[in-house]
Amino acid sequence: MADVNLTLVTEFILLGLTDRVELKVVLFVLFLLIYAVSLVGNLGMLFLIHITPKLHTPMYRFLSCLSFVDACYSSVFAPRMLLNFFVERETISFSACIVQYFLFVSLITTEGFLLAAMAYDRYMAIVNPLLYTVAMTKIVCVVLVLGSCAGGLINSLTHTIGLLRLSFCGPNVISHFFCDLPPLLELSCSDTSMNELLLLVFTTIIAMITFLTVVISYVFIVAAILRIRSAAGRQKAFSTCASHLTVVTLFYGSISFSYIQPSSQYSLEQEKVVSVLYTLVIPMLNPLIYSLRNKEVKDAVKRAIEMKCFPC
Repeated sequence: MADVNLTLVTEFILLGLTDRVELKVVLFVLFLLIYAVSLVGNLGMLFLIHITPKLHTPMYRFLSCLSFVDACYSSVFAPRMLLNFFVERETISFSACIVQYFLFVSLITTEGFLLAAMAYDRYMAIVNPLLYTVAMTKIVCVVLVLGSCAGGLINSLTHTIGLLRLSFCGPNVISHFFCDLPPLLELSCSDTSMNELLLLVFTTIIAMITFLTVVISYVFIVAAILRIRSAAGRQKAFSTCASHLTVVTLFYGSISFSYIQPSSQYSLEQEKVVSVLYTLVIPMLNPLIYSLRNKEVKDAVKRAIEMKCFPC
């Protein structure tokens, strides 16, 4: 028989992170602080790059796009999560659930591709510095950013369309704080083997493409840095990559733990904890990592503060 969508469920109940009342206030304050820092940090980074001509380089163009994605990314989850701490019945409509999942996959995939593009940018800057301005033109940067967005949309549409083909006829309780694919597949009364296969294949392919781009780029970067004779030169070259490498490690580490593992080892409780890391904490940390470890950003912040405090 053809797989027909017999969806009867009109809303889902989100169990959230905890059902303990005493923890909800603490978590609300904690996540509100994290979300506020994330928004201020990412939008502040975006504004700082925009007003500082010295930062109008390919590296910072990519960073401004990353900041924009992170601001949108955390906003997909945080407002509803914060609201749900104070409602008795945490519900989300079927359509809102689908939209949230679509945005989540689109943005997280786009971020993965952007981090790979940033690794390639560092490769060109350190390994081929004489060709850098020719190879990394504004048009090339735009193409890489648009390609990252296109990759996110394709991946998101594939899984969202696959999700819409499933039937949900009860139960409707999601043991999570947002609409992710694994818990939704557990609630479906249809055959989800194709969805699971698509999830594994697309996640593995995208992870391999982006991760290999990062690894290969850094292999050549490290080799080029080690050929630099002066210690000061090596330290300067390493410092330009340290922030990006830290962000990449956090991002791929958390994503790999959540999605690239056998289904027999999958745990929704572990997934919820790790999900907090890559949906809220990492978007907050990214601008902090780049501002604390990057001299050019710190100098731009100082100049912006001085201009604000002493406009004359």
